[in-house]
Amino acid sequence: MTVNLDRRSLLGAGAASAAAVGLGTGAKAKAVLAPGLKKADFKSAVAAMRKVVGDDWVFADPEAVAPWKKSYTPDPYGKHVPVGAVCPETVEQVQAIVKIANEFRQPIWPVSTGKNMGYGMTTTAMPGQMILDLKRMNRIISVDPELCTALVEPGVTYRQLKDYLVENNLPLWIDVPTVGPIASPVGNTLDRGVGYTPYGEHFMVQCGMEVVLADGEILRTGMGSTKNPSAWQAFKWGYGPYLDGLFTQSNFGVVTKMGMWLMPAPPVYKPFVIRHKKMEDVARIVEAMRPLRIANIVPNVVLMMGGAYQLAMFKRRGEVWDGAGPITDEAVAKAAQANNLGMWNTYIALYGTEGMIAESEKIIRAAFAAIDGEVLTEAEMGDNSWFHHHATLMQGGLNLDEIGLARWRGNGGGLAWFAPVAPAKGSETQGQVELAKQILGKHGFDYTAAFAIGSRELHHIIALLYDKSDPAEEKRADDCYRELVTGFGERGWASYRTGVHAMDLVAQQFGTVNRAFNAKLKDALDPNHILAPGKSGIA
Repeated sequence: MTVNLDRRSLLGAGAASAAAVGLGTGAKAKAVLAPGLKKADFKSAVAAMRKVVGDDWVFADPEAVAPWKKSYTPDPYGKHVPVGAVCPETVEQVQAIVKIANEFRQPIWPVSTGKNMGYGMTTTAMPGQMILDLKRMNRIISVDPELCTALVEPGVTYRQLKDYLVENNLPLWIDVPTVGPIASPVGNTLDRGVGYTPYGEHFMVQCGMEVVLADGEILRTGMGSTKNPSAWQAFKWGYGPYLDGLFTQSNFGVVTKMGMWLMPAPPVYKPFVIRHKKMEDVARIVEAMRPLRIANIVPNVVLMMGGAYQLAMFKRRGEVWDGAGPITDEAVAKAAQANNLGMWNTYIALYGTEGMIAESEKIIRAAFAAIDGEVLTEAEMGDNSWFHHHATLMQGGLNLDEIGLARWRGNGGGLAWFAPVAPAKGSETQGQVELAKQILGKHGFDYTAAFAIGSRELHHIIALLYDKSDPAEEKRADDCYRELVTGFGERGWASYRTGVHAMDLVAQQFGTVNRAFNAKLKDALDPNHILAPGKSGIA
């Protein structure tokens, strides 16, 4: 299944979600050429790319490139502005573009659909790069209903894949990230994103890649390089060193196809929310949930949502707090109670037969009754918007509710996610909350956050919400984010993922040996450094 995109729809799709929150065009930031690149070389590269994809699919003047400049993340100095964009339709065109990039030393920045809204969209880690926009490569190549697998191109969206399964009456579920309808399974998996169902660790359920290397050669990982590779999407490892991980959060190649596992639709699905009224309950919640996750009694990725984060999805800040400084816990608690929410709202689901679910529910209710948790079902929550949002996501459903976060402080559309990782122990949580509040408060921002509880790890998902239309506030947001990175890093809580504005700083938290090893791989695989310089701190 392929969705046909014309030039106008490609540009319009990028503008629509940004316009919804009043996001600026990035006109204040001017693109500059890559270091050492001459204007003549840039023009020659553009001309050569036009011969490959056609004039309509290369964008090289400031007005035409505007859709790729849009971002929610802070860029007060205009460092993350692309200089152009090229939109191939086939893997052969990607190969040709990579060879042109090498010939003229023009760096390119690959994106799938570019909708990682809190991490930089289609902006670049270093200046002077052309966006290699893969939206037109949007074929669902195969779906195997017996093995529950799919093979897709990077431009395929979660909406497109979901529609394909429904239209073909296939009883399979996808797992989605926050803005699933417009995001790409390939792009989200390569950034090691997470979702909400038992298949929520997206890289864990990835299986096999096709990669265009920096020299234009095609590598197929796992079983994909064998003759007649029938097991390409069935067996992850292949033979010899496991390679797929090298192409996640890296700039070592351009992934043009990816295999993934799909979840069989269960006979029964039952969502829950567990409410706690006190911020200080955070440690007890994690201690109660960890053994349930490890034992797979709670099988899905658990989202423990803070009250302020929940409110920010559907409310404006002025509706909750009109005082000076960061919003207080008292104000959050009052608004949360008025909207049938707790200070912590932990969303879980059970999947299976009625009997399986009944037995697991007994264990869960007993575990949380012991720590004053209120376990509620859909029948009790009714049409509560927040419950409906999570109940939808935990069954692979699609919505864009969390784009509302960018409206919290006005229409300026500022959002940067900070996501440090810690072991799933209650002792790790309170210190993180206190440190986050301290740093955010110092810069005048609210603590709007959640915890994702994996099988053994915590992702502390902090949404730094600001008004991007205010230059002074954008600068404060950038300073705040950098202090979060270093402050948490010093405590051993480094981020697992970050936006283009902080990739080098986050990489520094992982030490010099790690960075030197990545640099050696980069030099070997991409000696001209034309693939996404600066991605994950790898120049």
